[in-house]
Amino acid sequence: MTAYRTIASVIALSLGVLAAPLAADAQQSAKVHRIGWLGQASPGPEVLRIVDAFRQGLRELGYVEGQNLILEYRWAQGKIERLPDLAAELVRLKVDFIIVATTPSAFAARQATSTIPIVMVAGPVDPVAQGLVASLARPGGNVTGLVLLPGPEIAGKYLEIFKEAAPRLSQVAVLWNPGNLGHSVLLREMGPAARVLRLRLHPMEARTPDDFDSAFSAMTRAGADGLVVLADPNTFLHRKRLADLAMKSRLPNMHALTEFVEAGGLIAYSPSFPDVARRAATYVDKIVKGTKPGDLPIELPTRFELVINLKTAKALGVTIPRSMLLRADRVIE
Repeated sequence: MTAYRTIASVIALSLGVLAAPLAADAQQSAKVHRIGWLGQASPGPEVLRIVDAFRQGLRELGYVEGQNLILEYRWAQGKIERLPDLAAELVRLKVDFIIVATTPSAFAARQATSTIPIVMVAGPVDPVAQGLVASLARPGGNVTGLVLLPGPEIAGKYLEIFKEAAPRLSQVAVLWNPGNLGHSVLLREMGPAARVLRLRLHPMEARTPDDFDSAFSAMTRAGADGLVVLADPNTFLHRKRLADLAMKSRLPNMHALTEFVEAGGLIAYSPSFPDVARRAATYVDKIVKGTKPGDLPIELPTRFELVINLKTAKALGVTIPRSMLLRADRVIE
């Protein structure tokens, strides 16, 4: 009888040890995670494509909306001044995370909370220089995630690819937004590359879409024979209009996101925005499992796509070198 009781005790103890992590897992899976998405733009199809990629990443990690996940959306409808109030509203809702996809959204969220984890789907070009995080390797604080561009040096790469695609380029307009801190950094980095390539740059300001028409008129007066469009929410949301304006002005154009080329732009060198958004879900999962946001390194893109719109090239009278077409990741015809 004593031996039987001893064996029974051992079995009970073993079952208890095995049950402990199972109970912990069950408790974790039972928790409903409330995630707030702080959007600068309007929830149009192009923006929802990015959101859906993030949601897909969450599903792949076992987070199911309506079961262990609730997503709260707040949209600024393109009005940056609304972001602080919307961020504060998400904090009052006691969300477990705030997801941001633009630089103004990131700063608004950080201003609203120093404790709720903030995950960037697409952070600033240089989040350290802009004071958002302490370092890429150890961000510190409550902000982490991914940036869409690897650093300011990518600006020179844009010009190199553009010059290869259209060798006759000499006068290049750059459409930029002075209100976007990252644009100032990129524009500054373009200078040395432009001198090496013997290109003259013509920066053209466009703070809002209302400035696009006047900017293109100024490009014509300046004698520009090419255009680089720097990406931000304004240019992203109105990329079809920009493609049409470039076509009307007979300007070959270079872009930082492939979505611009899909809308009729000429050429882009870019990471996949949806892929980056999907990757952001892994940050949420790691934080849920106990990693502090400040200990998660900022992730830089490592894979870029070269996308060329051959239909646009033909309409503009640009002959893309065969060597470039062969190495392009995607050619739109």
